[in-house]
Amino acid sequence: MFTLVDCNNFWSPSGGGVRRYHLEKMDFFKNQSEVKYHFIMHDEKTYSEQIGETSFIEHLRVPKVMGNWEYRYLVRSSPMEPILKQIDPDAIEIGSPYFMPGIVQKIIKKHQLKAKTYGFWHADFPVTYVKRFLDPISSQAGAKGEELAWRHARKYYNQMNGILASSELVIDRMRNNGLQNVHFLPLGVNSQLFHPNMKNQNLIDQYKVGNPNRLLMFFPHRFSKEKGLDLLIDAYPIMCEKLEIEPALVIAGIGPYEKMAREAAEKYEHVHFYGFIDSKEKMAEFYASADLGFALSKWETFGLSLLESMSSGLPLVAANDGAALEHVLRSEAGIVLNEHTPQDLAKSVCDLAKLIAGQDNLRKAARNYAQNLTWENCFLQQLNIYQSS
Repeated sequence: MFTLVDCNNFWSPSGGGVRRYHLEKMDFFKNQSEVKYHFIMHDEKTYSEQIGETSFIEHLRVPKVMGNWEYRYLVRSSPMEPILKQIDPDAIEIGSPYFMPGIVQKIIKKHQLKAKTYGFWHADFPVTYVKRFLDPISSQAGAKGEELAWRHARKYYNQMNGILASSELVIDRMRNNGLQNVHFLPLGVNSQLFHPNMKNQNLIDQYKVGNPNRLLMFFPHRFSKEKGLDLLIDAYPIMCEKLEIEPALVIAGIGPYEKMAREAAEKYEHVHFYGFIDSKEKMAEFYASADLGFALSKWETFGLSLLESMSSGLPLVAANDGAALEHVLRSEAGIVLNEHTPQDLAKSVCDLAKLIAGQDNLRKAARNYAQNLTWENCFLQQLNIYQSS
């Protein structure tokens, strides 16, 4: 029986796209009796949990990252070594770039395991994290940091049997920087759950407070700079000036900018802080009930929340790079920012509000685009790569 192991330092119980990816993957493999599947989940203690006939969660005790984080980063091989040695899998998917590739390769080499390794490019880390973090120091620091990050990526990922990524723009950048054997793998969406029929009139009435013409906007992303929360909050008062009726904005999530989100909700009457939405059903209701959403990160490698919103029929204001740009251009279900400034974001919101007023063409376009991407097709295609390459 083919055995697959997933390991990923990017997993978090309150995470966004990476969390959704692993939850959907676990659900898929619960019903796949021909494949043995193990997800190594970083947790408070170590134990094995069977979730299907041939599917398991290997809970691994890993300490939390310092600060207000739910992430647990494995930095040593010894905690995971007995798990991989016992399973001796056919393939290992490595979902994070910093420590995990070296840890897995060390264990495989030490115990002469048969596993092939595959990297999933969940984050375009040389640009998204390294360059973006160092650019404020100086452009030279950003460029040098990015160069070193790509060198790290080439060292570890080119040893693997393959790399999977879900954005063609990102794949072009990966190949231009020397990464080899990269496969394009579009992710999926639960189109039955994330559906326009999940529209909740009580939710709409709650936030439109008696005015059906009030624009209802939804931001369900991590509270961080790369997701554009600061840009959105800076643009909000400009939107209020440009629109005849002050728009309602629901901010849902968790992250380092939570204080900023709470302060905006206190300052503006129609900005609402909701916090982290754990329920997929509640998230689907918000998507289907809002008038427009946001995909403001230029660094998305796929953007699962984007696809869920589009499957729900929600038009988007999108960033001008990465997966956000790809999805909106392909679907024609939104507007792409020209510049990442509060002024341009406010203008784009007003322009999109005019396009959707009294019409559902963009909602239909969003839905038609997203419903063709399924998790089943994603994981079957992925499994074919792992079993054949």
